[in-house]
This record gives sequence, structure tokens and C-alpha cells, in this order.
Amino acid sequence: MAIDKIGSKALTDCSVAAADIAPGTITADKLASTLNISSKTVTLPNTSVTAGMLAGSIANAKLSNSTVTINGTSIALGASASIAAVAWQSVVVSDGSTVTTMVAGRGYFVNNTSAAGIVKLPAGGTAGDTIAIKDYAGNFATNNLTIQRNGHNIQGVANDGLIKTNRASLVLVYIDATKGWLYTNESNVADLKLNPFIEATGGTITNSGNFRIHSFTGDSNFVVAQAGTSPAPSVVDYLVIAGGGSGGVSEGGGGGGAGGYRESSGAASGCYTRSPLGASVAGITVTAQTYPITVGAGGAAPSGPGGNSGSNSVFSTITSAGGGPGARFRELNDPQAAGGSGGGATGRRGPGCAPNPGGDGNTPPTSPPQGNGGGHANTPAPTSSNDAGGGGGGATAAGTGSDYNNGTAGGAGGTSHITGSPVARAGGGGGGSQQGSAGYGAGTCAGGGHGGAGPSVGADGTANTGGGGGGGGGSPTAGRAGGKGIVIIRYKFQ
Repeated sequence: MAIDKIGSKALTDCSVAAADIAPGTITADKLASTLNISSKTVTLPNTSVTAGMLAGSIANAKLSNSTVTINGTSIALGASASIAAVAWQSVVVSDGSTVTTMVAGRGYFVNNTSAAGIVKLPAGGTAGDTIAIKDYAGNFATNNLTIQRNGHNIQGVANDGLIKTNRASLVLVYIDATKGWLYTNESNVADLKLNPFIEATGGTITNSGNFRIHSFTGDSNFVVAQAGTSPAPSVVDYLVIAGGGSGGVSEGGGGGGAGGYRESSGAASGCYTRSPLGASVAGITVTAQTYPITVGAGGAAPSGPGGNSGSNSVFSTITSAGGGPGARFRELNDPQAAGGSGGGATGRRGPGCAPNPGGDGNTPPTSPPQGNGGGHANTPAPTSSNDAGGGGGGATAAGTGSDYNNGTAGGAGGTSHITGSPVARAGGGGGGSQQGSAGYGAGTCAGGGHGGAGPSVGADGTANTGGGGGGGGGSPTAGRAGGKGIVIIRYKFQ
């Protein structure tokens, strides 16, 4: 009897083995259109995929990353291109202060026609990193190119590079932390060398010939990135001036003393003209570190009995003392009137009275002295009841003593060419007068004017000169503020 079909219930699990089915006896039309193996395990033969099994190629569009970038150039997979060792950039035009940070794999044409150039190596380095530099205008000998090392060695030495030959071409390759960046190609670089000069930042920077000047008009930092190496010096010259004292209150107030004035001889950074105070004073040897700078404020215009002292200015081991305040009307000399330069004495009413002495200068003492004493007040006269204050002391001269009628000039300041041109600073403030005819004065370049009288308005000490403030006169009676100090540092940089 023929069996037309076998139901699934007629078969037990594993009752039909592969050997029971002749090849080709089960055709596709005998199978359902879908096969559900969601709850079954399918085992495939352990056969490798060979190249012969892949027809054609895999399109780039099927890949998540279909290009590579070499030296800034994008190249599709499977393509070919000629890649230069470095990717040359647009011309860098130097202005003497802007620093161009270079990138590995790039070349830089540097145009130093107008000013010296500054470029900086990358912060990081991997063996094989390459940078190329070319003198664009052929004038590196006139305006040198500095290569800042940015924490790496150059040729195995912790100094910046200095290129001083016209038409120079060079290639630097990073190798390791010991040698850092090495010059692997040096064309027209007969005098290739490390920069031996001081490299520093901070304050307002100007140049005078081969010398660099940092002027600080407020608190800041002088940051030395690199000290000089032989034969270049590591010594800087300086001018440190404290804030001037304010003038005294009321009729015949004493002039404020100038802030202490301390400077070096100028031997370290070119023979510029300086005041007599720095004739034999050596500069300061600096190392690669940060030097905090303090610039002293001038004494505020007084609202109480006497004037106010100026504040100290500081650079490294040099401290200049604030100027002493001018004394108050009819007040005997006060030890607080002492300072870098002393404040002027106040007038003392009455004919024949002994003059009041001014405040002491050079307090605390330095060698050479940082300032001078304030002027006395009221030279004795047969008949008078007027009062006039003495002038404040200045950097190079004591304040002038007053007579019984007129206020007098403050002591002269000092003149220095440290910035490349002559500037006088740290003059004493003029003494005030109750009735005299002289006008108010203040610590200015030449040492201050005369004290005030009647309704005249006094003058403050000149800002960033450390000048003393003018003393109070007849009306108004208030003394004037002292001038803020300054710190100036100068050294050879090329």
C-alpha cells in the first residue's frame, strides 16, 4: 500500500537520518518558503574566506574612513600622490615681538625685512618630526632670527637658536629628550649658533640698539626664560624708584620727599648716561626664573594732620624706600618724615623761632645713598608771623630750607638714559607758604617747584617718577599726593 504523506506526528526526533535521504530526493518545491531556525543551532563548516571568494573589490564608500591625510594633504585609499617632506606655509612677516609657533611637518618662509624675527618650536615632539625654515628676504644677518626652544633642547643644549646669516636655509628634526631638535640640513648657515643672550618677558618692552628695556609702572613679573651664556652676559642693569611722599597739610606744609632712587652703573648693558648715584654699582646677575616686581604707590593726599609716606619698590635684592611725608603746619619734626628722601619741615609761627629740621633721607641706609633729607622751615627773622614749609628731599639734593615768607623748592632728582633718552625722576615736593608769592610745586623731573601761596592749587608728584607732592599753602591748605614709582630693567639681547 502506498503512503501518500507522513505527518509530523508520525516521526520521532532523529528518526530520519541523513543516510535515509537519497541525494536530490528533496527538491526546493518540497520545502516551505521560509525556514524558522530561531530556536535551533546552525553549524557552518569551518572554512576560511579566500581571496577567490571575493568578487571584485570593496568600494571606499563601504568604509568608515576612506582617506588618509599626510602633511595636510587628504588622499583617497587606493590613490597615489607625491608628498613633500614638509608643507610650506605662507610667508611669515616679522615685527620684532610677535612669536610664530611652528608645527611639525611644515616649512616657514620668514621675512625679517623690517625687524628681527621670533619663531617657537612645538610644545611636543615625536622622533622624526620635521620643520624647515628659509630666509625669505635674505637679511637674517641684519635682523636675526631667534628660534625659541619651548622647553626642548636644540643640538643637545637648553638654549634658543640664533640664525645670523643671510639666505639661511635649515631643517630641524626631533630625535629625543636628550638632543631635542637637531639641524639635519644647514645651507648658508656658516655661523649657526645657539642664542647666547638673555631672553625675558614682562612689563612694557622697548629696544634701544642692541639693548632691551622692560619698564614696569605697576606690580608684575620679570620672567627670565633663558640666562645669557658666554660670551654674552647674564647681568642686567636696573633703575628702581619708590613712590614719593605727599605734602603736609595747612599753611606752610612741608613738601613730600621723593621715593628712594637706586640704579646700577650701566656697564652690563651699554655705557648709557646715568645719575651719579649709580657710578660704581654693579648690575644683577639673573638666572632662568621669575622675579616679582613691586612698584610703590605715591603717598595719598593727606586728609589728617600730616602727609603720607610713599610705598617701596622692589626688584630682586634691590628695595627702594618710599619717600617721607611733608610735615603739618607748626608740627615739630617727626621721625615718620624720614624715607628714601625725607619730607620737608613745616613752618613754625613767630619771629626769631628756631627752624624746624626736615625729615632724614636715605632711610633705611643704602650705599650709595638712595635720597636726601627734607629742607628746614622758617629761617629766623627779626619780625614775622608768617610760616613757610621746607622742600622735600630729592634723589641727588636735599630739599631747600624756607625763609620766613616763601615756600621753597624740593631737592633735585636724578637723570638717567636707561631707556635710551634722558629722563629725570625722583624730585622732592615744594614747601607750602601761608602768605608768600611763590606758586605750588611738586616733585617733577628737575626736583620740584616752590610751595603754594594764597588760593594757588598745588601739584601732585609726577606719576611714575617717584616725585614728592607739594606742601599745603594758605588756601587751600591740603598737601598734594606723591608720584608713583617705577622699575626699569635693561640688558643686551642681540
